[in-house]
Amino acid sequence: MPLYRLDFQLQARATGSRARAATFRTLHGLIQTPLFMPVGTQATVKAQTPQSLAASGSQILLANTYHLLLRPGPEVFEKMGGIHRFMKWPGSVLTDSGGYQIFSLPHSRLITEKGAVFQSYVDNRRFLLSPELSIQTQRSIGSDIMMVLDQCIASTADEKTARKALQVTQRWAARSLAAREDSPQSLFAIVQGALYPHLRKESAAGLVTMPFDGFAIGGLAVGEEKHQREDVCELTAALLPEDRPRYLMGVGMPIDLLEAVHRGMDMFDCIIPTQVAKRGTAFTSRGIVELRRSVYKFADAPLDIACTCPVCATHSRAYLHHLTKTQEALGWTLIGQHNIHFYHQLMREIRTSILEDRFLLLYHEKRAILAEEDLDHPVKPPKRGQSSMVSEMGQFELHGSSIRHLETGTVVPTELREELPDLVKLLKAKDETPVIVLDEGLGSGAAAISAILVYEALAQKHAIRPMHILSVAGDLNALRLALSHKKIFPWLRHGAADTLLHRGAWKSRFCPGLNWSHVGNEELPKPDLVLRTFQSNREHEAPVIDF
Repeated sequence: MPLYRLDFQLQARATGSRARAATFRTLHGLIQTPLFMPVGTQATVKAQTPQSLAASGSQILLANTYHLLLRPGPEVFEKMGGIHRFMKWPGSVLTDSGGYQIFSLPHSRLITEKGAVFQSYVDNRRFLLSPELSIQTQRSIGSDIMMVLDQCIASTADEKTARKALQVTQRWAARSLAAREDSPQSLFAIVQGALYPHLRKESAAGLVTMPFDGFAIGGLAVGEEKHQREDVCELTAALLPEDRPRYLMGVGMPIDLLEAVHRGMDMFDCIIPTQVAKRGTAFTSRGIVELRRSVYKFADAPLDIACTCPVCATHSRAYLHHLTKTQEALGWTLIGQHNIHFYHQLMREIRTSILEDRFLLLYHEKRAILAEEDLDHPVKPPKRGQSSMVSEMGQFELHGSSIRHLETGTVVPTELREELPDLVKLLKAKDETPVIVLDEGLGSGAAAISAILVYEALAQKHAIRPMHILSVAGDLNALRLALSHKKIFPWLRHGAADTLLHRGAWKSRFCPGLNWSHVGNEELPKPDLVLRTFQSNREHEAPVIDF
């Protein structure tokens, strides 16, 4: 086997920027960078077909080792001849190692030097996900690019915790490399170190001495502010070899991709294009369009007049508005297809601008549009004397992409949890009584909305128990502030939070057993699960998930 398996060729660097264009070759074809990889966690990109993904220009899909280990299992991929044949995808596949999913199970796993011990959400079996098992599973899956198993932690962790996780990740990386043996699959290492520059340098210095085919930046988009993520990205990219791909994991919005390319990154993945499509959010050349808005009810015009995707060539905003309001699955499919096309088109435009050495011009042009709301139908302007950009409310202030308490400096959690296995287990239990979820602190609503999204996704596949969320909070100003900045906190475009704030309670129209209430401290029922936004002295017998 060659020392590096991808035959990485750097083609151009942008003047006045660290942006670069390159090619590399996987087992399934030639890849052009910069590129975005749609997330197909369980060997499928939600609401999309392999044909639509190929037509949009997808080069690499991302699948997840943790989920595919549990279901359908590596033996299925071995029998079926690998993931490409299994899902009928002719392009390349990158498999994440499962490190982030283990991080998202803080009360359901144990990290040791050997690996991560956790209980399966499928059949309650206990697993030890070691670097060797992660690589063995990825070899069975047959991905083009494998990732080392890493210990992911919150980017805002203290230095002692960050250093310990870095050192574990370093040792696991060496074990992952040894476990690959002579497989033709490529293997990427992951640089950790939270927000500490000296730890990022230490991590990169150790990893670049080993013959990895590429390098990823991990541990970002898990709690830090936007400017912190960009600073760490720029610092770390400069520490990585010029002759191999650089991958920023789990990021992000179109504006985030643009900023990261500017700082020297090549590869990106995120669930955002399909996740927000389910709620009717579309990215366009004229800003971010919220198709739930009634202004589009009679809009007989394409979603984006500048877009060449089949959705924009065929369907009107009025029809997509109707599908969104009625929560028809076709709306999720069509808007997701458009969003993925938009991401790929942005990457193609960036690549062309780098090759033609006009990236900085494109950078400033796109930067002024990508984070804006719909420029053609802006939200109704505020009344005279009102500020359109409220940055403080009560004891809370907007602090970058976070919300902070003015007196204590405490940062309010503003990140969703994609997976709540403790909750899933409760909802699937054979019991007709409601699951009582106690949300302590409320804050920006991240904990409660996470539970709601998990419930809605699960209810589409299974008959599950009702769920009542009870949020205990004396001060709702953090939620009010977050709701006035939905561009920063896009998950609040789910209508539940607005309704809760104005009525004190929300009940789902589409999942009859699901409701959410704001309550006082008195006479609370015994909870089945506690979502804790802020630390409290209250003792609980039920499992507690800290946000």
